[in-house]
Amino acid sequence: MRDSAAGSESSLSPVTSDALPPGTEGEPKASDGDEPAPDGRSGASDEPSESLDVPPADLEDLSPASPVGRLAATVERLSREVRAAQAEAEGRALIELAKGVLVERLKCGPAQAARQLTQLAEQAQVTPLELAVDVINQAARDRMSEVTDAFLAATRGADDTEDESAAVRLRAAESGVLAADDTQAVADALLEQALRPLGAVAVAIWAVGADGSFTLAGSAGFSPAEAARWRYVPPDVVTVARRGLIEREGQWITRLGATGLPTIGLHHHPDGGRAAMPAGTGGRIHGVLEIAWPEPLALQPPQIVRQVEALAELCAHTLETHTPPQGATQEPRVLPDAAELMDLADGLHDPALVLVPHLDADGHLVDFRIQHVNSRFLDPAGRPRAVVSGALLLEAYPMAAGDSELFQRVERVYATGEPFRTRRMNLTALVDQVPLSAVADISISRHGMSVLLIWRIEDETARLASLLQHAQRLGRIGGFEENVLTGEITWNGQLFDLYGRPQTSTPVPLEELPAHAHPDDGVSIRRFLRTLLHHQRPAAAAFRLQRPDGVTRHIRIVAEPVLDTDDRLLLVRGACQDISAQHWTEVALAATRDQLAHTEQQATERNRLTLQLQHAIMPPTQAPLQVPGLQVAVRYRPAETEQLVGGDWYDAVVLPSRKVLLCVGDVAGHGIEAATSMVVLRNALRGLAVTGAGPGQLLSWLNIVAHHLTGAVTATAVCGLYDPVRRTLRWARAGHLPPVLVRDTDAAPLPLVKGLLLGAVPEAVYEETELQLAAGDTLLMYTDGLVERRDRPVEESLTHLLTTARSAPSTLDQQLDRLLTYSKSDTDDDTCIVGIRVG
Repeated sequence: MRDSAAGSESSLSPVTSDALPPGTEGEPKASDGDEPAPDGRSGASDEPSESLDVPPADLEDLSPASPVGRLAATVERLSREVRAAQAEAEGRALIELAKGVLVERLKCGPAQAARQLTQLAEQAQVTPLELAVDVINQAARDRMSEVTDAFLAATRGADDTEDESAAVRLRAAESGVLAADDTQAVADALLEQALRPLGAVAVAIWAVGADGSFTLAGSAGFSPAEAARWRYVPPDVVTVARRGLIEREGQWITRLGATGLPTIGLHHHPDGGRAAMPAGTGGRIHGVLEIAWPEPLALQPPQIVRQVEALAELCAHTLETHTPPQGATQEPRVLPDAAELMDLADGLHDPALVLVPHLDADGHLVDFRIQHVNSRFLDPAGRPRAVVSGALLLEAYPMAAGDSELFQRVERVYATGEPFRTRRMNLTALVDQVPLSAVADISISRHGMSVLLIWRIEDETARLASLLQHAQRLGRIGGFEENVLTGEITWNGQLFDLYGRPQTSTPVPLEELPAHAHPDDGVSIRRFLRTLLHHQRPAAAAFRLQRPDGVTRHIRIVAEPVLDTDDRLLLVRGACQDISAQHWTEVALAATRDQLAHTEQQATERNRLTLQLQHAIMPPTQAPLQVPGLQVAVRYRPAETEQLVGGDWYDAVVLPSRKVLLCVGDVAGHGIEAATSMVVLRNALRGLAVTGAGPGQLLSWLNIVAHHLTGAVTATAVCGLYDPVRRTLRWARAGHLPPVLVRDTDAAPLPLVKGLLLGAVPEAVYEETELQLAAGDTLLMYTDGLVERRDRPVEESLTHLLTTARSAPSTLDQQLDRLLTYSKSDTDDDTCIVGIRVG
């Protein structure tokens, strides 16, 4: 019947008071007028199952007084009662287990233990089920209790009911798993008891075969058709479960569709999250627990991750005894046991060890025992086979747990079944506390419950010969040896390649070398042969070799004589190196050096002309202006590097109106372009100032000049007009630092006024303001070269400038010199300062 089916699907729902209907907190009771039948079903449920096949939309329109409506209400009530009864039965198992713990600890009878549990629950104001879980956790001290304690500690201060329900869920899930008779029931228990409260909608339990294949041992939340499609996954298919098997910490996927990995239920929840945790025990991974969420999965807190790891460990206990169903499409291969593996190792031509797991008293993997070493075994430390055979791997090779990570590799292969191979791994063995090292190629594979470790130690003679061969090939060096008595000549293959001759041809004697060289090199080759053969001394020479294919190569030859016991010449041996690339590199380098010298000469001349132009317009100092009651001083410091000639400028001139024009500016960039633009702006501002316009209007006109008449350059500037009669300063700025006012012992920048830098837009309006000065006041205008630093904010540099300006010397010139001396700028930029002091 459908009511019993609904009850079985919900039999593992979390045991909380919210899940029970009113009146079912204790024993499940039937409603008034409906006595339960002896078989546990209500008398109203004796109707045939076909009478219940009413669509949900039709049930909403039924009257409760109609026969079908009364039947539907009865079915719903019975379903709730069945779910409550099954949940209470699972909770009762945990309560009975807690009673047993109290019987053992209190040395009392079951009835007294039950009363004690009830009294403790009332005093703690929790349900007996929650107290039972707490008692079990304290008594067990297992992985499940550790996860529960960590979860409660991390959520302390939250809703206590929610915290305790988490502990109940974990223990209820454990109870359901242990009571399940197969992995399918385990999947149902995990989904309903522990994973649905976490938002999961489906779970799959994968059993990993000895060949790396996956078998779907159990699933919940997926359709039967989908589960049938994924009942077997071959070894080489990369899925979400395989990623979880490879990653030691498991795999957490935010959005499944973004990974492109195939897996069960992909088309049902493509945008949902996935988690795949390896299920292992005793150092052996037996499978993978895969969990599906309907929505993208956010980053999970550590306590949730530990819950999932604990659930995966529960699955491992079931998978450890899992047997694939009969008639499966693909049966795992039966691999040889340790005895057969020993026979296989003895047939190998490389050193091999057969390892079996060594577990401690708790069943945890702690080491591997060397069960067998084959006849080809070669110990890196030179020890005989009998010393190594039968020993533990970490005892025989304690350095295997070091930098080479050999032990970790063996442990991983045993756990996952994934073979491991690498070349040139460093093996270190301790003999009398002396580390002896060797380089070997490693192969590790699992066969049943054993691991086969093969290593091939690199032979030093072969390695050196290979190294020499590669060195000759990379250096384009060929060797030769010529016996002057017998005329026998030996060339290596590289020398035949240098000469452009096949290796089956006859080598060229040294005396015939001039015939194969460029005619202009005949003198140097004959000098080489005379020194080598006549004077019997080592010699070297460089010549151009003309090969049969018409290619000319630049060759350097080095040779030495070998004498017998009577000091007579016996043979000559030497080497030839192709230095064509080096020769042409030297030629190109010489041409580049000449071009660079010419370029440097041009740059030096260009910088000299630029510097002369700048100094002609911007001298380091200026003749004093004759203004009653006003001292004016200027300073210009050029850039320390001649290539960084910049566009900083200043001006201080008395206008026809007897007012004094004061300004500083900075054109963006360096070089002749910046210097010529600076000249244009400075002269334009001086000419415009004769009109009698204010500083704001002058900057507006200067902006038009910068935008249209100077190649669209940009610049900053500050402009002021000082009235010596009224002792007032009207000023405006265009993206420049404001002037600094020094009054008595205080120094501060003037308040900022609005003004865009010059040349940025075709037309701009600049705000101007007026400052009333008093006798003894000093006003400073400067460019950023005075304060700019690469590693400091400009505010910090301004603070240093104000501190230096407060300690004013007796004269204005000394004050400007002091500012330049104690400036901390490090940008190598040029600097302008204009200072006035009211007399």
